Amino acid sequence: GGGEGGGLPPPSPSEAAAPGHTEVFGQPRRTSRRGGARKAPPRRASPALDAFAGYWKRPDADEKAIRDGWYFTGDLGKFDENGEIYVLGRVDDMIISGGENIYAEEVEDVLAKSPDVLGVAVIGIEDARWGERVTAFIEPATENTAPATLDTHCLNSNLARFKRPRAYAFVKAIPRSASGKLLRRHLRTGDFELLTDYENTI
Repeated sequence: GGGEGGGLPPPSPSEAAAPGHTEVFGQPRRTSRRGGARKAPPRRASPALDAFAGYWKRPDADEKAIRDGWYFTGDLGKFDENGEIYVLGRVDDMIISGGENIYAEEVEDVLAKSPDVLGVAVIGIEDARWGERVTAFIEPATENTAPATLDTHCLNSNLARFKRPRAYAFVKAIPRSASGKLLRRHLRTGDFELLTDYENTI
C-alpha cells in the first residue's frame, strides 16, 4: 500500500518523479511511446547482503539482479503527489501492446472479479500487429465462461479499453508454486493444459 516503500527512504523533492510517473526500481526496462517507466536512482535498490546471498543454482539470475553489491528488485512503482510509492507490478510482467504500457496485475484484478473466473493470469504474447497481444489464461468457475462474457465484464469495469485481453485460453489450472506464487513463465513456454470444451482464442 501507499507509504510502505518496501522499507526504503522516501525520495527528496529534487529526486521524486512527477506525480503519476512510473519508476523501475533498479532495473532497466522496455519503454512505450506514451509515458511509461524509467530506471530509478540506484539508492532505491536494496543492499544484496541484507536480502540474500544469491539465487539457488541460478548464476544468470544473480548476474541480472545483483550488481556492485546491490539487489535490483525489478519492481514497477508510481509516485503520487505526496511522494508516496505505489507498487504496480514486475517489470518482466509489463506488456507493451500497440505502443501502450499494460500491467498484467491490473488486468488480472479486473477479471478476477468476474463470477465466471476461478483463477486468472495475464501475459503478453508476441504479435505482428500489436507487438504483444494481451492474453488471459482463465481457470473457469462456470460452464458458461466465454471470451464474449469476459470482454463484456471488462467493458463494464474501469479498465481502459485498450488494456482488455485480445485472446483467451481456458486452462485446467493456473500454474503456481507450492507457496501459491503465480508462475507466468510456464504459460509463456506452453506448460499448461487447455480445456477443449471452452472457446479458446489463442
